[in-house]
Amino acid sequence: MAKKKGKSLEEHEKRKLNKESLGKLGGIFRFILPYKWTFILGLLFLLLSSLTLLTFPYVAGKLIDTASGESWLIKDINGIAFLLLGILLIQSVFSFFRVWLFAKVSERSMRDVRISLYRQLVQLPMTFFDKRRTGELISRITADVSMLQDTFSTTLAELFRQIITLLAGVVFLMVTTPKLTFFMLATFPILVIIAIVFGKFIRTLSKEAQDELAAANVIVEETLQSIMTVKSFAGEDYESNRYRNGLNKVVKVALKAAGFRGAFISFIIFALFGGIVAVMWYGATLVASGEMSVGDLVSFVLYTTFIGGSIAGLGDIYGQIQKAIGSSERVLEILQETPEFSTADFQQVPMKGDISFSNIGFTYPTRPEIEVLKNINLNIAAGEKVALAGHSGAGKSTIIQLLLSFYPINRGSLTVDGKPVNQWNLKQLRSNIGIVPQEVLLFGGSIRENIAYAKPDATEEEIIEAAKKANAWQFISKFPEGLETKVGERGIKLSGGQRQRVAIARAILKDPAILILDEATSSLDAESESLVQQALDELMKNRTTIIIAHRLSTIRKVDRIYVLKDGEIVEEGTHDALAGQEEGFYANLVRLQFAE
Repeated sequence: MAKKKGKSLEEHEKRKLNKESLGKLGGIFRFILPYKWTFILGLLFLLLSSLTLLTFPYVAGKLIDTASGESWLIKDINGIAFLLLGILLIQSVFSFFRVWLFAKVSERSMRDVRISLYRQLVQLPMTFFDKRRTGELISRITADVSMLQDTFSTTLAELFRQIITLLAGVVFLMVTTPKLTFFMLATFPILVIIAIVFGKFIRTLSKEAQDELAAANVIVEETLQSIMTVKSFAGEDYESNRYRNGLNKVVKVALKAAGFRGAFISFIIFALFGGIVAVMWYGATLVASGEMSVGDLVSFVLYTTFIGGSIAGLGDIYGQIQKAIGSSERVLEILQETPEFSTADFQQVPMKGDISFSNIGFTYPTRPEIEVLKNINLNIAAGEKVALAGHSGAGKSTIIQLLLSFYPINRGSLTVDGKPVNQWNLKQLRSNIGIVPQEVLLFGGSIRENIAYAKPDATEEEIIEAAKKANAWQFISKFPEGLETKVGERGIKLSGGQRQRVAIARAILKDPAILILDEATSSLDAESESLVQQALDELMKNRTTIIIAHRLSTIRKVDRIYVLKDGEIVEEGTHDALAGQEEGFYANLVRLQFAE
């Protein structure tokens, strides 16, 4: 399993370059189109920068020839030296504008990619998130987009620059020193073939080392995630030995790869410098025979250095583009997903709050073999307060998720105000449903931002009024910064009762027709529970309310209780009627809870 994980990461990291994969990278180019003229101007400066620099070896050669007594356009070596400095200065100016223009395009286009990616992510259905880990999605909007940013700001520019240098350099050499150029090019195929063979073998070993390292990392991940289990079984030594064995395999493969890599580098150095010696020798014979000047030989060596650097650089650029294609595939995969809904036709529609479940059957898309709900029938009139009771896993939360249309219904019908739930505009539907969860996770901003999340354009008076109705103003007003108080990540700076009251204030501000309470007082102390319960009583007035019951003592006053067992409604009625059934399932639940 660990090895498979390592391999899949490697496969995602790089892609083969072909028409299809380059097309995937091209899919990101649509984000560059708004800045195409800036991009084209950047390419122009890139071309000018590269061609200007390529004049440097030629003029440097003429400096040597002039010093040797040969005449040129400029007969003074000081003048040629100043010309060389001028070339470098002009090239530096061109390079500055090239870098700045590509950065301008890259930063703005990748900002647009991130915005589109994030907007798309938050509009995708719950089924999408059920199949993917949060870390994977965060990686796509951070690491993958950063890789694309590097590609469009640096890698592409380097690719064009190296190609221009390579082609223009070879053409120039063929024109000025054809014999020496053909001699040099004759040595290339041998080096390239050997490099390809060695490179492929080393990549295989490197991949194997990465797989072994991935396996070792999985051991760390499993151990840290199950640290309580490890400690309870005194498995520290066992886990340490397991990790050591994994790392020993990594070292064994890595050293084998290092040996071949060392041999490859040694060969390349020998062959490369051997080739340089051969070219210098042949060049020296041409100088001795008078077929070329010393300056031409110097120019040739400098051009060869430029060309060699370009060839070496292209190998690295090839790898970077492979990675960029992998990143573009993962980004486009999300951008091409079908969003859950469109906000274009959204209108705020008042809702009465009538709810009807008729013969509902449901299985989660990720677990199609398990039927979570079976023939659910329940009717809630506008303004009624009902509770869903039962053991964990009975299907209570699933009923709420279907009401919010997080998942499509497999069988039966669910209507709100007589209209099938799948015919509602999702934003219209959800804007009329308020939720106060058991575990409140606030956003990391201020109390004001958390309350106003339900109504971003709310006035100061509306926010304070909602806070007062939720019994939250009494503690908010005592904070030195009041509504501007930062709640910390996930609301960690507030107590459980305070977080609940902020969540209730948010629900009050939303003013929903349908209210869902996930037993919002079950984990609070007596004083906090009393304050939160008062706030909930205020919130429930004149609203259709569904309470997911954990503690049965809190649902005595509801109009009706639906008791669920294994995805079916087994009983329904008031608290007193159900509790009075001696052999009833609900009555047994009550006895068990009060016996505790």
